This record gives sequence, C-alpha cells and structure tokens, in this order.
Amino acid sequence: MYKLITKIVREDNFLSLAGNLVIAVFGLGGFALLARSLSPEHFAQWVIFISGGSLVEMLRFGITNNALVRFLSGASKENSEQLIGSNVLISLLSTVVIALIMVSVNLVFKDVISNSVYVLFFTWYPVLAFINLPWNNAMIVLQAKMKYAKILWIKAINSGLFFSFLVMNKIVFNLSVLELIWALLIVNLITTLICIVKGWDGLLCIKKANKSTNATLLNFGKYSTFTLIGTNLLRNADLLIISISPLGSTAVALFSIPLKLTELQQIPLRSFAATAFPKMSKASLEGNVKEVQNLFYTYSGALTYLFVFISLITFVFAEEFVVLISGYQYLNSETTTFNIVALVRIFSVYGVLLPIDRMTGIGLDSINKPNINAFKVIIMLATNVIGDLIAVYVFESLEIVAVSTLIFTSVGIVLGAYFLNKEFNFSTIEIFKSGNRFYKAFWEKFSRSTKEFKFLRN
Repeated sequence: MYKLITKIVREDNFLSLAGNLVIAVFGLGGFALLARSLSPEHFAQWVIFISGGSLVEMLRFGITNNALVRFLSGASKENSEQLIGSNVLISLLSTVVIALIMVSVNLVFKDVISNSVYVLFFTWYPVLAFINLPWNNAMIVLQAKMKYAKILWIKAINSGLFFSFLVMNKIVFNLSVLELIWALLIVNLITTLICIVKGWDGLLCIKKANKSTNATLLNFGKYSTFTLIGTNLLRNADLLIISISPLGSTAVALFSIPLKLTELQQIPLRSFAATAFPKMSKASLEGNVKEVQNLFYTYSGALTYLFVFISLITFVFAEEFVVLISGYQYLNSETTTFNIVALVRIFSVYGVLLPIDRMTGIGLDSINKPNINAFKVIIMLATNVIGDLIAVYVFESLEIVAVSTLIFTSVGIVLGAYFLNKEFNFSTIEIFKSGNRFYKAFWEKFSRSTKEFKFLRN
C-alpha cells in the first residue's frame, strides 16, 4: 500500500492534478470571499478584470505555449535553450504590444471606460501583464520539461498568498476592489521574483533565441494562438456579451457563479491534458500513430467517466453549490429574477461533454494539425456568440445563454471526431472501453496493494 501511494504521489498526472487543485481550492475560496464581501457592481468589475485578463493571457502566451511544449519534447540541450529563449523573447514583445494597445484604448475612450465595469481591467491589467510575465514563462518551460513538482510549488505560492490575504481582508481590512487589485499585483511580483532567482523563467536564454527557433514557435503558434484565444472566449464570451447587454452588471455577477463550476470541472481536465499533450506529441514526433491513438482513448475514457460522476453531484446539489460560493443573496427572488440553480444544472450537463471535446483538440495539436484545431474552435466560438446574442437580446434569458454552451460543445465534439478520423479510426465505443480498462486496471492494482498491506500487518 505504501509503495502504491508513494508511486501515485510522484506520478506526473497526480502532481499536475495537485497543482490545479491548489489553484482551484484557493481560487474557489477567494471567489467566495469576494462574492460575499463586494457589492454586485464591484464584484462584476472584479470578474471582468479576471476574465478579461485570462483572455489576454491566452493571446500573450498562446503564441508560444503549445509550440514550446511540443517541440521541446526530445530536443537537445542546445536546441532546448534556443527554444526557451525564443519563447521569452516572443512573449515579452507580445506583452509590450498588448500593453500599448490597452493604454491607448483607455486614453481614447477614457470617459466611456471609466463609467463601465471595464475600468479596472484597462487601467491595471497592463501593469499586471509585465509583473506576471516571468512566472508565467516559468510555468510554460516547466510544463514542457514535465517538472510538475516545481509547477505545484509555484501555484501554491501564488494562489496561497493571495487567498491568505483575502481571508485577512474579510476578517480585518475590508478593502475596496481597487486595493484588492493592488494586493494581487504584489503577490504576483513575489511569485515572479522567486522564479527569477530560481532561474526557472528562462530569461537568461533570451540571448540564444534565433530566427530558426523563432520561426518554429511562430509557425505553430499562429494557429495555436487562435485556438487558445477561442477556447478562452468560449469560457468568457458569455460574460463579455452579458456585460454589454440590457441585463446589466448584476447579471454578470450572478452568471459568474455557475460559470465558476466550469473552472472546477476544468481541474482534472487541465491536469490530465498537461500530461497527455507532451506524451502524445512525443509519440507523434516518433511516428507512432498507434500510441497517439491509445493515449487519446485512455485519457478520453478515464476523464469522461470521472466527469459523469462529478456532474451528477453538482446537478443534485446545485442549490448547495450556490450557497457555498455566494451565500443566499443570489438565491433571493427580490435580488434577482434569474434562476441561478437552473444555470448550475445546465453547466453540470456541460461538464459531461468537456473531456472528449478537449481531448480531440489535444489530439489534433499533438499530430501537428493546429490549423485544424483552430478551425474547430472558431466554428465553436461562432456558434456560441450567435447563441449568446439571441439569448440576451431576443429572449433576455441567462438559461438560454447556458444552453448555447451545450450546443457549441457538441459541435466541437463532432468536428474533432471528424478530423481525427482522417488520422486514425475514431470510435466512440472505444473511448468508453478504454475508460473501463483504465479503472479496472487501477482497481486491480489498488486491491493487490491493499492485500499486501494487510498481509504485512498480520
């Protein structure tokens, strides 16, 4: 038993999952504290700051993120340093460009922005973008090298420090939303300084960047950028469209609560995807299509069964989930006319669809088809935006906004399956068979270890 537990704790999937669990637990706790502490208007500003920031993060790091992970697999030491240097250079230049654009927009449309929920985003995100650049680069480099223990450490520091501050704020300080943004900047600065001192950010490799490695990352990244931006918009387009609709800022605050459920659902998905992508990419680079196929089926099947279990729990206990996150204020019919419990249940169903959709995207990227994956995401995004616009402007319904999520995800699964079928035989039945084999093998290994532990005790 001890050997099994030790093996599991040191395994890549576990470390990746632990890292995302750290972010999720602290993130969920912090989100709950903010939802209970801030007024709906100020909470909406915070939500837009975070969701808008996530979108820009995808733009900044999408250019090189997946490309670095793919091409660093199996690269020589010299080539690795060149690739890392190109990653630092490109992400720095993209950050400068994005910051300049945001500052310019803020200056030109200052009156409009200052009276909207976007005021904190346009004012302070450019500052955050430079502060968190080194530690975000460190995360990309460490993922490419599959150093998941170090990734876990970075996430624990960043998320843990800010959550601790939010607890103190709730008990003692009771700061404004602007002051909370300042605290977030300080926490990110501490994380960045640690990564620079440890040399994880790859900054010293910037001088080794060259035209060849720049081109390698950019050629792949021009497609993966669209994919990552599109994927982020799929999560945040709902909030962005609601924020400019007649539904108002209260609707933004309310919708962000069931949307938080999707972030929880993303925990195991991001964790296993972070380990699946390097493995599938390596197999693809070695020309082992059969191994790519086997990995795809195993991860898709195992995750789908896991998400059915998770979604069943969140569906049944939807009201309790809302109370846990935000208290009773958004359940009160006098506060809002929207049914937040129904929204949570719709997103629970969405969770069942997530694994296969995500794994088809990873499969396409790993076999060097980022252009196809980008096309898939663009079609999904178009479907989502059209659905959202109809929902808020025609029906004025948040429930229909949530239903459009189910529709675009189903479209993504169909498209992903169609394109993967051109590379290897895609079988939905095989996904579930592989999931069965995965859990059967895990149970057998667990049972053997339990028997050995009992035998040793006797």
